[in-house]
Amino acid sequence: MSRMIRPLHSSLAMLALVGCHSDSGFPEPPPLKLALQPFVSSGLSSPVYLTQPFFDGRIFVVEQPGRIRIVKDGALQTTPFLDITSRVLYEGERGLLSVAFDPQYGSNHYFYVFFTTKPNGDIRVERFTATNFDVADASTSKLILTIPHSTYANHNGGLLTFGPNDDLLYIGVGDGGGSGDPLGSGQDFNSLLGSLLRIDVTHGDPYLIPATNPFVGQAGKRGEIWAKGLRNPWRYSFDPSLGLLYIADVGQDSREEVDVVPVTSGGLNYGWNITEGSRCYNASSCNFAGFTPPVIDYDHSEGCSITGGYVYRGTAIGRLKGHYLYSDYCSGFLRSFRYDNGVAADQQDWDITADNVTSFGRDFDGELYLLSGNTIYKIVEG
Repeated sequence: MSRMIRPLHSSLAMLALVGCHSDSGFPEPPPLKLALQPFVSSGLSSPVYLTQPFFDGRIFVVEQPGRIRIVKDGALQTTPFLDITSRVLYEGERGLLSVAFDPQYGSNHYFYVFFTTKPNGDIRVERFTATNFDVADASTSKLILTIPHSTYANHNGGLLTFGPNDDLLYIGVGDGGGSGDPLGSGQDFNSLLGSLLRIDVTHGDPYLIPATNPFVGQAGKRGEIWAKGLRNPWRYSFDPSLGLLYIADVGQDSREEVDVVPVTSGGLNYGWNITEGSRCYNASSCNFAGFTPPVIDYDHSEGCSITGGYVYRGTAIGRLKGHYLYSDYCSGFLRSFRYDNGVAADQQDWDITADNVTSFGRDFDGELYLLSGNTIYKIVEG
């Protein structure tokens, strides 16, 4: 995110989608409405991520100060699942930013976290083991990867997630902060900053670089890099149904963007800091050749910092299926589109606003959640 996360209460709203005209003679279905249904309305401190392991009845919520909380049977549990606040540098965009459960979590009990560490804010990816069902042992930490990030406090990226088919760990990393990429990380292929990384934590100690990564063995290019040219991916997600990767990349002064590409398309360059969204950055003209353009982008008259979500694949809201939902930290809208042959079709603004939307969440049934201030909402049909 390009703005500081501040815990504020969110507002609740609904919106209507105009129905399509039908000449079939049958009554048209009523316009689809969405609503934000309170899921956890108290007891949280700066939640920034929500996830659920496959076939696990519990939902896990990441709190930016350094805790992972459990929601069980609809109730927020008092005892944290993990508490590493003493190690986490929490300020502005820094903190504990996500958790990813191993695809074999049910048997090996491994999970991975992304956080900025004391005292200097370097990025760390660590593995922990849940030795107790509801309380993990912080002493089981194992360092997987560290990335220097002490010069500036912002643009950490922050999302870990396993790929839908390859069981490889993807890591979204910002450009290292500052205005306009002063470190030059966006186009520096020898830097892990400004990148989407892909590593194998199953077969390596602490990891292996997959042989199918696009820059393996190339001089001056880190083999961990899967994609380049990102400013601050907040956040990205996979849609296994269509084999697509969605990346919401926060802009500088002008454009917020969403990129959509096949999951298998490694080695793409999204253009930062030569481009910002669909425009040149800090120049009247630039060469777009070799850069992957966004599917959508919007300017700062509509928001300030995009918050990426997920493609809806649940069953509760049938007419929403296939739509990618996203928001903005400042304006707090709820919007969606359906990706169709390279374009954003059926773009909708759902006329819902919420304060300081920091993230979305998805449970294993495919239902979606919205994190706003210190409140979590479930997205439901209104």
